[in-house]
Amino acid sequence: MKAKNCLIFGGSGQIGSFLIRKLTKNNLRVTVVTRNIHQKGLKIKTQGNAGYIDIVEANIFEEKKIEKLFSKADYCINLVGILYEKRKGNTFKNIHSIFPKILSKLCKKYNLENFIHISALGINEAVDSKYANSKLEGEKSILENFPKSIILRPSIVFSNSDNFSTLFMTLLSRLPIFPLYYSGKTKFMPIHCSDLTDIIYHIISKGTETQIIECVGPETLTFKEILEILLNLINKKRLLIPFPLAIAKLSAKFFQLLPKPLLTEDQLKLLKYDNIISGKYKTNSDIGLPSKMYFKDEVKKYSFMWRDGGEFSTEKYNFGDIKKKN
Repeated sequence: MKAKNCLIFGGSGQIGSFLIRKLTKNNLRVTVVTRNIHQKGLKIKTQGNAGYIDIVEANIFEEKKIEKLFSKADYCINLVGILYEKRKGNTFKNIHSIFPKILSKLCKKYNLENFIHISALGINEAVDSKYANSKLEGEKSILENFPKSIILRPSIVFSNSDNFSTLFMTLLSRLPIFPLYYSGKTKFMPIHCSDLTDIIYHIISKGTETQIIECVGPETLTFKEILEILLNLINKKRLLIPFPLAIAKLSAKFFQLLPKPLLTEDQLKLLKYDNIISGKYKTNSDIGLPSKMYFKDEVKKYSFMWRDGGEFSTEKYNFGDIKKKN
C-alpha cells in the first residue's frame, strides 16, 4: 500500500521537528517546504526516518511553485506563524491571513483529504490585538474555502527546543528582577509539543469532523506560577515585581525595536487575556486525547542547562516532592 504524503509548511520549527519524527515513524511520507534548504535542510533530514522525507526550497508565496506539490499530497499541514512582525513582508496579515487562504484554496483545488492549520488559543477575546485578528481572519478564509479543514488552537507549546521556557530560564538566570505584567495573573494551559503532535497524527490516522479544536495541557497556571516553577527548577531566587501598565507600555515600545524583541506592544495586549479553554469548542480531551505531560515535570528534564554546575549541580530543588538524585 502506498504511503500517504503529508505536505508540511513550517517544518523546521519546534512543532515541525516533533511532527516529522511522529509521522515518519508511522510510515507516512512528508514533504517539507523551507525558504532556505542550505540552512535548514540538514536539520530537517535528521528529524525522521531516512527515505520518508523530501525537502523543497520555495518562498511560501511562490504560489505556482508550491501548487505543484499539492498534486502529490494527501494532507497539508500549516505550522507557519510569527510572534512579531518583521520586514520583508513578514507581517501578521501576510503570514496569518493571506498565506493560509492560499493553502486552503489549493487544498480545495486538489481535493486533499484534510488541511490541518495551527492557529492560537484565546484569539476570540483579544479583539485589540493585530496578531489575534490576523489569526481569526485566516481561520475564516480557511473554513470558507475548504470546510474539511481542521484548525488547532493550542495554548503555549513547550519543549526543550521552544522559545518560551528556554527563553524565560535564560532571562531568569541573568536578571536580578523580573517584571510581572498584569500582576502575573494571566492564565495559561501549556501543552507539550509531543502531546500536540499526537493530536495532529490522530486527526490524520483516525479523522475528525470537528473544525476547531482547542489544544491544552493538563493544568492551568498563571504567568507568575510559571515563573516560580522555572526559578525553582534552575535554583534561582529573583524578585518578581508587578509593572504598572504605563511602564510596561514604555518597555514594550523599546523592546520591539530590537531584532528579536523580548516584548512588543501587541504581545502586551495579548497578555491581558487568559490563554485557556473557552468552552465554545471541543478540546483535545473531547476527541479522546487528553494531554499527559505536566509543565514542571517536563521542563525539569532539561532545566539543568540553566543551573549553576549544570547537569552535575549538587543543589536541591525547592519543590517538596522532588529530590535531587545523586
